[in-house]
Amino acid sequence: MTTICFIGGGNMARSLIGGLIARGHQAQHIRVVEPVAELRDALRADFGVAVHDSSAAAARSADVIVLAVKPQVMAAVCGQLAELATVPGPLYLSIAAGISHAHYSRWLGASAALVRAMPNTPALISAGACGLHANPAVSAEQRRLAAEIMGAVGDTRWIADEALMDAVTAVSGSGPAYFFLLMEAMIEAAVAEGLDPDDARALVLQTALGAARMAREGSDAPGELRRRVTSPNGTTQAAVETFEARGLRETVAAAIHSATERGRQLAAEFGG
Repeated sequence: MTTICFIGGGNMARSLIGGLIARGHQAQHIRVVEPVAELRDALRADFGVAVHDSSAAAARSADVIVLAVKPQVMAAVCGQLAELATVPGPLYLSIAAGISHAHYSRWLGASAALVRAMPNTPALISAGACGLHANPAVSAEQRRLAAEIMGAVGDTRWIADEALMDAVTAVSGSGPAYFFLLMEAMIEAAVAEGLDPDDARALVLQTALGAARMAREGSDAPGELRRRVTSPNGTTQAAVETFEARGLRETVAAAIHSATERGRQLAAEFGG
């Protein structure tokens, strides 16, 4: 069975470990490097995985090394792992935002096989969405492994052009916050119209869930689903026309563009 070493034992690593074990990956083939003793103890207790406080020994002989640390410390972490990037060597799987293959190539060596992954927080409940991009050193088997690991907590999509990973970050990586903001605004508006706060919250959240399921499980595009529920001169039309008149589409486009640009800036800031 594939041996996987996680560098970093935070929430995303925990969700991936839990998802992998739920799908049958044996705990004895998972290692975690985590400097915080309390987190190490919790990982050992919850999942039965081997835990370490330094990466040197833990990462050696691993088939996959998952880089699950903050972008600010990625250069230092890669410096400790560079000696392992031989040919053939392990697959490096990074879940850090904003760091390009060029940076990893400089830190790990040009021969390192690396997949960039951009998951999102719904992965914590196994409902994530993740974009993946592989560098040329990644083999077909390693691509399968990367998709299998990230697929343990949600859906995955391979992105052919690395330059589009910043757009992936803006759409799905940051995207849950946009929906949370809309839910928050709808709840506040419902309360302002006189609904009890608990009733407003329950109605908004279930409506969001139901709409997402209809869009996901059916074959019709979201635009068609919207048209079906928008009766002429009805309440939905009144609301939709207000959204459109106040520039909802333009605001969403501007927000996603801002997030995409910020991803590019992060690459420059954390690239070291």
